[in-house]
Amino acid sequence: VVCSNAPYIRVLREEKPTEVVKSQFLKLNSEHIRFVMDCLEENTTKVKNMRQYLISTLYNAPLTMGNYYRSLVNHDMYGDKV
Repeated sequence: VVCSNAPYIRVLREEKPTEVVKSQFLKLNSEHIRFVMDCLEENTTKVKNMRQYLISTLYNAPLTMGNYYRSLVNHDMYGDKV
């Protein structure tokens, strides 16, 4: 994705300008990639196009990772009120 010369890259069934997608990918760190890999491991549905799936999940990882972990903590802490 970062090396693409195409004017647009498809993310979540939308054509996005390549520079926008490249910028988002360059912000990724190891935690984002670990998050995507963990989610992929937990996924039980069949992924028909792995490349598109990974592009979409990596593109959205910085936006969704915090909410995902917060919901896990909320789930684990439910009922443990002091």
